[in-house]
Amino acid sequence: MMDKIWLKHYPPGVPAQIDPARYSSVVALLEDSFATHRDRQAFICMGKAITYGELDDMSRIMAAWLQSLGLARGARVAVMMPNVLQYPVALAAILRAGFTAVTINPLYTPRELEHQLRDSGAEAIVVLENFAHTLTAVIGRTAVKHVVVATMGDMLGLKGVLVNLVVRHVKKMVPPYSLPGALTFNRMLAAGRKLPFTPAAITPEDVAFLQYTGGTTGVAKGATLLHRNIVAQVLQAEAWLRPSLMREPRIDPLIMLGALPLYHIFALTACGVLGMKLGATCLLIPNPRDIPSLIKDLAKYPVACLPAVNTLFSALLNHPDFGTISWSNLRCAMGGGMAVQRPVAEAWKRATGQPIIEAYGLSETSPGLTINRPDITDYTGTIGLPLPSTDIAIRDSNDVDMPLGEAGEICARGPQVMAGYWQRPDETAKVMSPDGFFRTGDIGIMLPDGQIRIIDRKKDMILVSGFNVYPNEVEGVIAEHPDVLECAVIGVPDPHSGEAVKLFVVSRNPKLTADELKTFARTRLTSYKVPHQIEFRTDLPKSNVGKILRRALRDEPQTPKDRAA
Repeated sequence: MMDKIWLKHYPPGVPAQIDPARYSSVVALLEDSFATHRDRQAFICMGKAITYGELDDMSRIMAAWLQSLGLARGARVAVMMPNVLQYPVALAAILRAGFTAVTINPLYTPRELEHQLRDSGAEAIVVLENFAHTLTAVIGRTAVKHVVVATMGDMLGLKGVLVNLVVRHVKKMVPPYSLPGALTFNRMLAAGRKLPFTPAAITPEDVAFLQYTGGTTGVAKGATLLHRNIVAQVLQAEAWLRPSLMREPRIDPLIMLGALPLYHIFALTACGVLGMKLGATCLLIPNPRDIPSLIKDLAKYPVACLPAVNTLFSALLNHPDFGTISWSNLRCAMGGGMAVQRPVAEAWKRATGQPIIEAYGLSETSPGLTINRPDITDYTGTIGLPLPSTDIAIRDSNDVDMPLGEAGEICARGPQVMAGYWQRPDETAKVMSPDGFFRTGDIGIMLPDGQIRIIDRKKDMILVSGFNVYPNEVEGVIAEHPDVLECAVIGVPDPHSGEAVKLFVVSRNPKLTADELKTFARTRLTSYKVPHQIEFRTDLPKSNVGKILRRALRDEPQTPKDRAA
């Protein structure tokens, strides 16, 4: 590792190191972009655009309102929305006010939301009204005292009959909720316009984001990402991608696709902060599952940079209207969040003329650690080379480096690595080596040119369309069903999502069905965590101390045996 053999294989123009001290905070980086690109479009959503200047003004107004709440420096403020225009406004405002942003999946169940709010200690939240009913169910058991409720139409600028039609349609999709004292997004801005804003004194060591991730315990933990972590990651990504994105002939405007949800760390940095650093225009997609609408947007807005997961690439390729999109401006299709499958990568290259540049990282690393060269022409089957200022080591269980080509745990050290898990020093100690390397839990090998190939996962984590699912969490929920005696969860290959959740059950009741269990799970788990396959057994393989052996289940030939309802 110390030879850093990968540096000899860097693309032209990419430095070995970046300078994280270039910006004192994410706020300093954003404010530089606001000033430099003031008249350029920053974000587009549902046909409405806001400029960098408008984002600057609105986020400063919202920051003034947040400061008026009397929260302590570093207080946690949650954001629970899909990709709508209010999202970048809220994120910039939270950081500019001197607080910490807690990003939350809006599809979380009450149980999942309550844990994240309680664990983070969030005192305020911005939530889209479509998901406010979930907050209603748990807010009384959290520290949240201040609520802003946004609506889809807040910033769309629609007038007259059209806005009434949109509001009527959206209201039909909004379950009833009760949040006494909550302010609407627009009323919050109106109040903020009358308040003074005091620029916060933010240091590189202040916490910018609590990015929640699971663990083998099944308890979601907050990866503590400091301002310097995010600044470093953005500068690393910019150093790697700028030569490709800015090559002649220049593309103006530089449009980035924001289909991945901004609560996911890949989208937060690759689509959000990096886009603003580049002065790009980010095309926000509130519902990336609506492929026909996404294709219409892509046909209207020719993107230059397209970060996505394997399942999204596949869904686009397999839609009959894919051919309506012009890819003449595409400079970088970046795959992350899950492994890019060879058939998908090869089909994408044939269809667009551009390869998928696969990257690798984790929530704990902001997230990028390695990435393929932007000038590759074909699928490599690797996760590429370490980013600038990043050390990668392949180690055994004693933290000893393995020889080239031999398997071990992928360990990483760099300025993008988290400060630790929020208020969990014991969990932090488990993943950090004495010499400052983060143990990823993934098993890989380093090739002679410094590229990394993942060969297995050390953890039992399941990766569904780029989202982590942890067996202990799903098992804990299923075990609450009165008819379940024992259960175990593993991941199985799935052509659409990469992996799917499979549940093995020993039931007390012979009449219990798979459909009943799925219905039970849906009330307690986000959809991608709900078991896709269910197999009933009379017993489960166990160790001599009674521990259920997931590995033994994974090693069996997998044939779905769902018991029909």
